[in-house]
Amino acid sequence: MPFANLSNLFGRSPIKPMQEHMALAVQAAAELTRFFEAVTSDDWPRASEIQQRVVQFEHQADEIKKQLRLHLPKSLFLPVPRTDLLELLTMQDRIPNRAKDIAGIIMGRRMTIPTSMKEQVNEFVRASVAAAEQALIAINELDELLESGFSGRELAVVENMIKELDDLEEKTDHLEIGVRTSLFALEAQLPPVDVMFLYNIIDWVGDIANRAHDVGGRLQLLLAR
Repeated sequence: MPFANLSNLFGRSPIKPMQEHMALAVQAAAELTRFFEAVTSDDWPRASEIQQRVVQFEHQADEIKKQLRLHLPKSLFLPVPRTDLLELLTMQDRIPNRAKDIAGIIMGRRMTIPTSMKEQVNEFVRASVAAAEQALIAINELDELLESGFSGRELAVVENMIKELDDLEEKTDHLEIGVRTSLFALEAQLPPVDVMFLYNIIDWVGDIANRAHDVGGRLQLLLAR
């Protein structure tokens, strides 16, 4: 396992493993863009391959999470409380979990997206993934923030990144409303069970952006301290 020596890093800093975890979390979410493109093209073999990659990234992120929780020292010579780091880790971990849920239920039920909604859904997925990617960009600045003592130009840079994340999450919310409106207009033409599951998928895709926003919010709390 490439992260077997994680415990050797903790004497210096847990930040790099945190960033590795977030990178894997976002890789899992990013696969959803290609996954939905395959689903809306009725390319189920390709969708299945992509789903397996989502699962793989989620498992790798989960392993780092376990190692961090087991080996993170109770006292760190860092301006970041251990409890705050663990809370940030929890926020990050919700992203790949949700990505795995989405891909799993769609594959398990061989769910189809109504033709008139396919382009709209793909745009919605891309926007939600973009929010996760923006959260990763902000998390990747955490080590520089520590070096700067959470002050100066680096602080302003990260605050701007979080503002961009806020904007992306808001954009995703607007797109979600549009997708829901489109589905509502088609409800009478679709089997009720399919409608129910489609609404769940819409919720979960939006949840990727919401969970990315939660990561940004937790990082913002660290800045405030």
